Amino acid sequence: MSKVIAFLGLGNMGGPMAVNLLKDGHTVHGFDPVEAAQQHAKENGVDVRGTAAEAVEGAEVIITMLPSGKHVLDAYQGAEGIPGLLELAAPDTLFIDCSTIAVADAREAARLAHDGGHRAIDAPVSGGVVGAEAGTLAFMVGASEENFAAAQPVLEPMAKRIVHCGEAGAGQAAKVCNNLILAISMIGVSEAFVLGEQLGLTHEALFEVTSNATATCWALNTNCPVPGPVPTSPANRDFTGGFASALMAKDLGLAMHAIESTGTESRLGSMAAQIYQDWAAGEAARLDFSSIITEIREHSTATDGGAA
Repeated sequence: MSKVIAFLGLGNMGGPMAVNLLKDGHTVHGFDPVEAAQQHAKENGVDVRGTAAEAVEGAEVIITMLPSGKHVLDAYQGAEGIPGLLELAAPDTLFIDCSTIAVADAREAARLAHDGGHRAIDAPVSGGVVGAEAGTLAFMVGASEENFAAAQPVLEPMAKRIVHCGEAGAGQAAKVCNNLILAISMIGVSEAFVLGEQLGLTHEALFEVTSNATATCWALNTNCPVPGPVPTSPANRDFTGGFASALMAKDLGLAMHAIESTGTESRLGSMAAQIYQDWAAGEAARLDFSSIITEIREHSTATDGGAA
């Protein structure tokens, strides 16, 4: 059954997600403060409104894809005399937050929504811009059984897989673990390709071996950090249009907070977090996180083996 959906946050991920909801027959009212995001969404058929308040008018479902937990909580509660989404929404509206935020923030957002007479789930995603465009994202959901069932038909047009991870905050817990693995994997893949270059291997030969051997993983097969072997990877576009290094650094910051609060041993995770924090502090912030291979090359000493 089609619904009226407000989609707040129409960037690289949110924009394509909103379009896939449109393709499924839903009515989508969008909002984003960035003019370029607004224009791109309009060109793809989204009814872009001038304010968040206008976007949520008449909406049965409100989806947020925002940069941080503070943005989500401020949007829900309002700030500086501006009414929040919880106040503007009709009673019993279903709130779906697809942002990647701290577990504590996700639980607080769900509590605020419940106290305001609404339903809420946290549903962060994995799959990158390619997955957002293709409608093949993986959703990690934290919600009650009832709210998960209500949200599932809304998520399906954007998803290849939807996993109910537990109660409020569990989706964010799964996401922070997923991205910890992803960051470590990408650094490992990148180091291996730089080593291969130093030893005289071609990128194609190394990819052919590793993608069909025990080293195979998403960072290699879908987001390969060198141009050529995977034509759709950001490496073929000078690392533009993917999952920004700054966002990976942010997510690893969330992971480090979770690691510290739980007393979990994480030597590789801590190193990955520092590596991405340093890399994203400069001009690489907007580049896809696979651009970390550039940093590794810059700190590598050429050998007689030469580059591939």
